[in-house]
Amino acid sequence: MPNQLVLIIKKLKKMAYVISDDCIACGTCIDECPVGAISEGDIYSIDPETCTECGTCADVCPSEAIHPGE
Repeated sequence: MPNQLVLIIKKLKKMAYVISDDCIACGTCIDECPVGAISEGDIYSIDPETCTECGTCADVCPSEAIHPGE
């Protein structure tokens, strides 16, 4: 039950981090994400169900395109 509660809470709250248009698609965040929450498509995106909100992606982004969410 506790794991289900965590998933419900994560779905209800906003993501801690967002990827802005400043992203240069270098892939550094994908390589460094410890849980594989970032994927590449037309744009890079963070999966809110996988993300642990550790902040590693924001720390390693060379273009500072990953910011805390609002």
